[in-house]
Amino acid sequence: MSSRIKQLALVIGGVMIGVAISLNYSAIAQRDGAKLSLPIEELRAFTEVFGRIKSDYVEPVEDRKLITEAINGMLTGLDPHSAYLDQEAFKEMQVGTQGEFGGLGIEVGMEDGFVRVVSPIDDSPAARAGIRAGDLIIRLDETAVKGMTLNDAVKRMRGKPNTPITLTIVRKGEPKPIVVTLTRAVIKIQSVRSRLIEPGYAYVRVSQFQEHTGENMARALERMFKENPGPMQGLVLDLRNDPGGLLNGAVAVSAAFLPRDALVVYTDGRSEDARMKLNASPEHYLRGRNKEDFLKRLPAEVKKVPMVVLVNGGSASASEIVAGALQDHGRAVIMGQQTFGKGSVQTILPLGNGTAIKLTTARYFTPKGRSIQARGITPDIPLDDGAGERTAGLKLREADLTKHLGEAPAADKPEDRAAVAAAAAAKFNFTPAPRPKDVDAKAQRPEPGEVISPNDYELNQALAFLKGRVGARAN
Repeated sequence: MSSRIKQLALVIGGVMIGVAISLNYSAIAQRDGAKLSLPIEELRAFTEVFGRIKSDYVEPVEDRKLITEAINGMLTGLDPHSAYLDQEAFKEMQVGTQGEFGGLGIEVGMEDGFVRVVSPIDDSPAARAGIRAGDLIIRLDETAVKGMTLNDAVKRMRGKPNTPITLTIVRKGEPKPIVVTLTRAVIKIQSVRSRLIEPGYAYVRVSQFQEHTGENMARALERMFKENPGPMQGLVLDLRNDPGGLLNGAVAVSAAFLPRDALVVYTDGRSEDARMKLNASPEHYLRGRNKEDFLKRLPAEVKKVPMVVLVNGGSASASEIVAGALQDHGRAVIMGQQTFGKGSVQTILPLGNGTAIKLTTARYFTPKGRSIQARGITPDIPLDDGAGERTAGLKLREADLTKHLGEAPAADKPEDRAAVAAAAAAKFNFTPAPRPKDVDAKAQRPEPGEVISPNDYELNQALAFLKGRVGARAN
């Protein structure tokens, strides 16, 4: 039996070496200017561990499971966003970008072996139950989360509509865990919501960047500019708690407000394919051939109307790209709280058997070369988020995640937030009103079926700022 194990281990070792060769180590060595050799000792250790598990583990283990877990370990050990996608996870990821799937409606990540909530999705079971950004999920039904992979946890939370699941969560400032039972639903993400706040002032919320987000936003803008009785005086783009999504959606949303061909974002990585520049041009935001440019229908006013972008700690990835592009080009004033800081590029690499790997291949940079990764976007006008000392720990950022990718080695120094606030106050001559103490977070969310809430502090400050700009121009 031991000889068979040794033979199998040698075969596995040979396969691993073959894979390494197929990845073209010599090309990588030439590109990096350094000579790399195959890690023979490490591959030998791998085969020995494989053989020991096969012969001595308390229960028999399938070869497929061991290899799959080894792949999982390689990827999850890199950073919080690289992952192995089995056939089911790969299909779910593809379905999610279309805007509909079954589950609870929360964007999550891993932190210290537990599931951390990045942001709840608008009008989802999680949002209606009061799940908050920063909540730590420690148990799913009766099963402890500790030790699960993120994919395993997501699979358990997703499921058939109208089936219940009980979450046990730990929340900063609460003396004991909170237990809440949610009913799964078909999550139909309406990525764009809009309305005229009042004559002359438009509001657009993007909750996630999907395949048709740019097109849907263009329709919303076109409708509101037609409905408005006179010239549009101001526009609010709400990216709060937007966890990101498809890159072309972010480019399309940015392109709606920027001059044609203006730089939106660029990426930098080790391979040539990971280095690219994306501009406000149709070839960089349209998907598919012979597709009509939906931004052509927009009135010219859209690129000139005074504009505020609302962000917070739940604004991540694609939403940070939009905020950074509009900020760098001086097109909009960014208002709110420091964003999440998820500025890395994940490339989906199908493996040919229905599975894929999600691999971090580059970092995002704003048009002026600012690194987004582990830093985020600093608002021009910071606003109080209502988090006192008891809830300060809810401000989870990319930089707080275990094994997070650091900033680019040559990144400029992080902004001094106090200095940014002082400079903004001097430049814009705007002092935000104090956040009301008697209005809780739930009252500031829109009622079901509504787009905005009259108690929304950040939105009201954005509106006050825009009206002040109109008054300043009139004088």
